[in-house]
Amino acid sequence: MNSEWTEWDPSLDVNSSEDVAAFLNAVLELGDPGILPDALGVIARSRGMKAIAEETGLGRESLYKSLSKSGNPRFSTVVNVLDCLGFRLQVVPAA
Repeated sequence: MNSEWTEWDPSLDVNSSEDVAAFLNAVLELGDPGILPDALGVIARSRGMKAIAEETGLGRESLYKSLSKSGNPRFSTVVNVLDCLGFRLQVVPAA
């Protein structure tokens, strides 16, 4: 029996603001800051990278590159994308 596997695209399952918040919080809880850019890229793709680029004033291709597995965006890019998505960073005491 032959089975075909397709790569899962999480951007198809991150639909509501609650989904986005849960996804980002799960990523941050992992404690690996290197995966945050890719997670933001997933969310930006789900919302439309072109619209995010236009609203933030950043280039679409630059965003794709920055918000990828190998991306290394500036902190200001992360903050601008989060703001565009309707989110903000918050610091809380570690448990």
